[in-house]
Amino acid sequence: MSRSLDDLRPEVRPQVDAFLAECKAQGLDLIVTCTSRTDAEQAALYAQGRTAPGPRVTNAKPGTSAHNYGLAIDIVPVVNGKPDWNGHDEVWQRIGVIGQTAGLEWFGAPGSPYPELPHFQLANWRALVPGTA
Repeated sequence: MSRSLDDLRPEVRPQVDAFLAECKAQGLDLIVTCTSRTDAEQAALYAQGRTAPGPRVTNAKPGTSAHNYGLAIDIVPVVNGKPDWNGHDEVWQRIGVIGQTAGLEWFGAPGSPYPELPHFQLANWRALVPGTA
C-alpha cells in the first residue's frame, strides 16, 4: 500500500492537493494513510472480517476500488497529537465538506451507501478505467 501522493493519477491530483491545502489552511492536521494499492492488497483488506481475522474495513473487492487505480485517498485527522479514527464527529464533518468542495466524493457523507469516513475519491472515476463502469 502506498501513502505517496506521487502514486496518484494526474486526474485526481488537483482535487487532492486543493483538499489537503484547504484542510491545512483551516488548521486541520491530516495523515494520508493510503493512496494506491494493488489488487492483492485489496483482496487482503476485503478478506478482513470475512475469511480473515479482524474487522471489516472495506466493501470493495479487488479491482473495484478507486485505490486500485490511484484515484482515491484515505486520511485520518490528528487530534491532540494522535490519529483519531473514531471520535470528533465535528472534525470529520469539516474535513468531509472540504473534500467535497474540492471536487472529491466522500464516503462519509450522509446517505453514503458505503460509510467510510477516511475515504475520498475522484467522482466518476470509473469513467477513466475501462471495465469498471
